[in-house]
Amino acid sequence: MQVQIRHMDGGDVSLDDCARFSGLIDKAVEDSQLIDQAYVLEISSPGISDQLCSDRDFQTFKGFPVEVIFKDSKTHENRRTGRLHERSPDHLCLNNKGRMDHIPREDVIQVRLTSPTG
Repeated sequence: MQVQIRHMDGGDVSLDDCARFSGLIDKAVEDSQLIDQAYVLEISSPGISDQLCSDRDFQTFKGFPVEVIFKDSKTHENRRTGRLHERSPDHLCLNNKGRMDHIPREDVIQVRLTSPTG
């Protein structure tokens, strides 16, 4: 049986969190007698998403290769890749081979991590 856990506030899940939850869920399953054969209980967290959303994400992955999906002045969807330089209240800045691209933050639809080759 596999169970993934996460904190409601978006915080990191630790090994101690998994161990504490494992004891609770194991007892609940045993007490319920719903499973009448041997089983393995695996508690884990979903890991890191490739999408950057929070301020913490943008700080953590500064300098990493990203793809930005954004709308232009005609509301067409565009994509741009580069290394994440910064996200300010006004714009997202990418380093694209030494050239800084500034994308207005209100135009950004999605930012996701990519591999160094794209």
